[in-house]
Amino acid sequence: MEISEKAPAKLNFSLDTPFRHQNGEPEWKMVMIAVDLADYVHIQTLPNSHKITVSTDSGFLPSDQRNLAYQAAKMLRDKYQIKEGVAITIDKNIPVAAGMGGGSSDAAAVLRGLNKLWQLGLSREELAKIGLEIDSDVPFCIYSEPALVTGKGEIVTPIGPLPPLKIIIAKPRDSVSTPSILRKINYDKIKHQDVDAVVCAIKAQDYAAMVTKMGNTLEPITAGRHPEILKIKEKMLQFGCDAAQMSGSGPTVFGICQKASRAQHIYNSLRGFCKEVYIVSPYNLDQQTCF
Repeated sequence: MEISEKAPAKLNFSLDTPFRHQNGEPEWKMVMIAVDLADYVHIQTLPNSHKITVSTDSGFLPSDQRNLAYQAAKMLRDKYQIKEGVAITIDKNIPVAAGMGGGSSDAAAVLRGLNKLWQLGLSREELAKIGLEIDSDVPFCIYSEPALVTGKGEIVTPIGPLPPLKIIIAKPRDSVSTPSILRKINYDKIKHQDVDAVVCAIKAQDYAAMVTKMGNTLEPITAGRHPEILKIKEKMLQFGCDAAQMSGSGPTVFGICQKASRAQHIYNSLRGFCKEVYIVSPYNLDQQTCF
């Protein structure tokens, strides 16, 4: 049996970490969205095998137990004592090590796909709890719709569609290690974000208020190591974005505007400064729709 799952990229419209848990993991409070830039994950169960294999068209990804999709398949299989092998093939479109959740979304796609193939009947909440054991972004990626994400990443509360907008994404050449950025957080000095205000603005479809309140607490930390982030952000604002910021732990920067024609102009202008540039729309996986 086989199935294909879409694995959308994620962006952080607001990212804050209120405190660090005793085990060293950050507490998160974030507004996360999915976009229509996506990997495609093809999953096949192998009744006469016990192997888990991962193949991908990207030369940058491990295909063994370091791969989050591999971990997702093994975790679900072990948890429910399934005696089948799994072959996973990933068509990569999301940039690697970009702060866009590509690996986490692939893992979430495997959990969703195997839940169907093995007829486990798990809810999104149950899959999210399993996903948290793989990576803190996996629970959101199970949902892949605009949401408030809290706790260690496992509490995902959908908040409804965004106001109409277009998103321009630029991925600098640099790659960023998320653990190294998280270790640099100084909770006495970081600037916290008003995440609730972003949630309220989205629920009210108030684009102007949302633009004013967006922000990423990790941006100054990563940008201090990778100055290209601020250069791209400045260019986005200069070319006409209403807001621009880093996503996740970076280094990807995204900007938003309301009109497709302006987004195209910004895209064309950025191509001279950055090789990897995309125009995308917000996406709701549950409804299979852009908005």
